Amino acid sequence: MSPKHNPNQCPMESILGQIMGPWTPYILWLLSNEESLRFGQIAALIPDISAKVLTDRLRKLEGSGLVHRDYHPTVPPTVYYSLTARGAEIHCVLQGLNKVALRWDEEDKSDKGNAEIAAE
Repeated sequence: MSPKHNPNQCPMESILGQIMGPWTPYILWLLSNEESLRFGQIAALIPDISAKVLTDRLRKLEGSGLVHRDYHPTVPPTVYYSLTARGAEIHCVLQGLNKVALRWDEEDKSDKGNAEIAAE
């Protein structure tokens, strides 16, 4: 009899839990392509995200040690977000996913175009 799968024993489950969730991979992608971004810049790059969700995602990523929050006590306060060294480690993974996503998008467009031609 084989032992039951325990997701708590799988390191992959742990990292996926840290980087998955609504908007989280995209936030990581944006930060992996910039040295740092302010909250408003991130919000402008993701127009469909609410301020509450963005705040929640950034706090989760900060708590996971993937994002650094750099607070400057100016008036109004200035906050910059950037990837930590640990967060930067997943840049190549995100680049790989982006490459696959772009290829799949092209394949899907090609398949749709071929299906439309066949239907005519």
